[in-house]
Formats: sequence, structure tokens, C-alpha cells
Amino acid sequence: MKFGGTSVGEAACIQRVADIVESHHAAGDEVAVVVSACSGITDRIIAAADEAATSSEAPAIDEFISAMRERHIRLLEATAPEYTIEVTGIIDDLLFRLQNILTAVHTLKELTPRSRDYIISFGERLSAPILSAAIRQRGIPSVVLDGAEAGIVTTANHGDARALPVSEERIRARVVPLLGEGVPVIMGFMGATEQGVITTLGRSGSDYSAAIIGAGIDADEIWIWTDVDGVMTSDPRIIQDARVLDEISYLEVMELSYFGAKVLHPRSIEPAMQKDISIRVKNSFRPELPGTLIRRDRHQEKRVVKAIALIEKVALINVNGAQMIGRPGVAKMIFGALADREVNIMMISQGSSEANISLIIDESHLDAALAALTPIVKQGIVREVTHDRDVVALAVVGAGMAGSPGTGGRIFSALGRAGINVMMISQGSSEVNVSFVVKAWDGKHALRVLHDEFRLSKNSDETEDVPVPSPQVQNGGFGDARTYLP
Repeated sequence: MKFGGTSVGEAACIQRVADIVESHHAAGDEVAVVVSACSGITDRIIAAADEAATSSEAPAIDEFISAMRERHIRLLEATAPEYTIEVTGIIDDLLFRLQNILTAVHTLKELTPRSRDYIISFGERLSAPILSAAIRQRGIPSVVLDGAEAGIVTTANHGDARALPVSEERIRARVVPLLGEGVPVIMGFMGATEQGVITTLGRSGSDYSAAIIGAGIDADEIWIWTDVDGVMTSDPRIIQDARVLDEISYLEVMELSYFGAKVLHPRSIEPAMQKDISIRVKNSFRPELPGTLIRRDRHQEKRVVKAIALIEKVALINVNGAQMIGRPGVAKMIFGALADREVNIMMISQGSSEANISLIIDESHLDAALAALTPIVKQGIVREVTHDRDVVALAVVGAGMAGSPGTGGRIFSALGRAGINVMMISQGSSEVNVSFVVKAWDGKHALRVLHDEFRLSKNSDETEDVPVPSPQVQNGGFGDARTYLP
């Protein structure tokens, strides 16, 4: 069971987590817990580290440490009063070490990736002892392990480390023996290199930790406890009647994650996929709800589309030039230049003429991307590079689309009826995802149109399959494209 930051952000939340753990332990389940930092803490630690490295004046380190202590001691006293003295000593020791390294960063005016990883790991270092004490308060034995102590061995890629295969054997040796005795509480988001240097696992690092631990102990299931009821058909902030999915496949949830849906990072799925372990996403604030089950086999529901993701804060880049036609190695130069600048490419589309390549990237990477491509233009390999910031991308995801004629036609016919112009289209060979780009002002409207078109709302039943087409069938230029009358 992995509990996210909002699940341990307040005393009442920690009590609820302890209730969940206690109920499963009492039922005879063997439970290992992975915990994130309390909500907002990691962001505050990052801000304090950046200030220490860049401030010309004395940063407010003492005030920061005092505020951190006050919040965590308050949580401890409210959830584990019998262990207040013991765990207060642990918290004070941790904060003393954090204060010392922040002072050193300010003195040296240097924050290396290695020291940054060590500093931001303190969020989990502070939350784990409190949750473990709250579990012990219920009479359940519990020990605390950091990621390295639990056996997570990683690459040395600070800020975005990956677990190495040796982790599985070490986790089995270190964590499994603890399950019979009680509930181990493991700090998420972190591991260590073979040399013992602390690393962090990047975005959704605690989810990734849970998947690594789950694979290492051969768990029956991996439960991701969060503050939503499960994986939803779309963003509930935009689609108010978005529905929680009962089941979804590994492949479908990976496609949603790649395209920005706040579900699970794709990397969090891989360890579970390799061991064929189901993942369940549940709401710690409403534990009675079943949540969403993620497993290998796709759920046989009649809807061909499962969910739709809207990806904002992206930019479109068009690389044009007749010189590109039939010239080997042009794509290699373009993507190699972008890779050298660490530009992440989310979507790619190329016309059969080979005279144009369109890319969707994170908007924050746009300046780096343009700088990377400028030398290629100067060399005459491409004629021009243009860009557009005022765009959004949408991803229509569903394993049922594979082999279902007419899905592409339905998507783009619905958008056409709504007067929404599509600027770029991309589809993978798996047919599980159709992605496209529209102007930013059309994004939310497009999301609502398609959510209604595929009847994904709470109030829609599952009577729909691929609809019977009207006699009027048109070639829409998109493979299986057909036009259906409403």
C-alpha cells in the first residue's frame, strides 16, 4: 500500500491511514506500506534549498526548520501520543542534519544534483516515522526503512533515477521477513546507488517505489491510495460528470499517463507488468469505494473508448523543407539535437512527402528546442522551424479501438460538427491511442464533445458498442475514417 502526500497531510488523514492498515492487518493480510512526504513539504524543502543556494543575504533557514518541526510534531502528538518522546528525537535529529546541509549549500553557493537529492529526501524521512508510530499506537509492530534500507538500488541519475534489477533480490531478503512480524513503513521517492549515494526517483517517485517494492515481495496486489476515487474517464475539473473506471489495462493507463493524465507515471506500471501484479487505485478519504483495478487483460466493456486526456502547456514545432525529402539521416539529426538538449517529445507526426515533421513538446522545453534546431536550419538541412504556443493536445484512449472500424471517423466527425479544427494527428500502431492537437481555446470544448460522443459520463450506460454506420460513408483521409449521422 502506497499512501500519497494528501493521505498523510493532516492528523485526521494519518489516523484514517492507520485505520486502513489496522483493518487489513486484523484480517490476516500481510501489508507493506510506502509513504510520501506530507502534502506540500517537498515543495517547501526544494524552495528552501534553492534559496540557500542563490540568496546573497542570509536565508531564513532557522525559520524554515522551526516551521517544519512545528508541523511534524503536531501530527505526531495527535496520532501517536505514546511515542511522542521517541519520535520527537528522530525528527529533531533529521532537522539538525537538514539545517546543516542547507547552511553548507548557502556557504558554498552550490547545490549539486547529488546534494539536492539528499536534501529533498527529507520529506519522506520525516513522514515515515510518524506513520509508523501511528500504526504502533494501534498495537501493531512496525519498523521504518528508507528506500536504500529496503533494498532499492538505482542508477546514479540524480533526480530521475531508475531501479536496477538487483533491487528485487535485496527487497525480498530485507522486507519479506518483516511482513510476518508487523507492518514495515518504507520511505518512497528514494533509493541509493551501489555506492550508497542517495538518489530520488523523479515524478511520481513514491508510486514507482511502491511498484518496485510490490514486485520485490511478490505482492498479490499493489494499492495506490490517493485523494481521488480511481482512474477517471477524464479530468473531473473540466468534465463534472466524469466516471470512475472499474478496470483498465496496463497499456491503457500507460497511454493516459504518457499524455499527462494524473494517474500513475508509466514507469510506475513497469515493475508490476513484469511480475503480472494488479494495481488498484483507491481513495484514502473514501476507502469503502472499490477504486480502479489495473491489470494485464483489458476489461471487456462495450465502450471502444475508455478515457480522454487533455494536455495543456505544450508547444507545437513544425520542421519544414524540401531538402528533407529522400535525405537519409535528417530525422536522426533533428531528434539527436533535441535529445542533446534534454527536450522531451510527446507526439510526432510526419507527412508521406517527408517535407514536414511536426512535434509536440512540453512548453517549458520550447526555448531549448529552438536553440537545438537553429544550427540545422543554418546548415541548410531544413528550410525553416516554426512554433506555436497556443495549442493543446488530446489523447483518446481505449483498447477497444484496436480493430474497431470507424473510431477515427467518429472522433474527427464529432470535432468537425463542433467546428473544431485539428492541426496535427498521431496514432500508434497499437491502436490504443489516437492523439491530436487543436488550438488552446478549443481544448476544453473538444474534451467535452468527445466525452459526450463516446458516452463516458456517469449517467451513460454501457449499451454502446461501435454504432451502426449510416449508408453515407466518406473517406476522411484517416484510414478507417467514416462519417456517421447523429
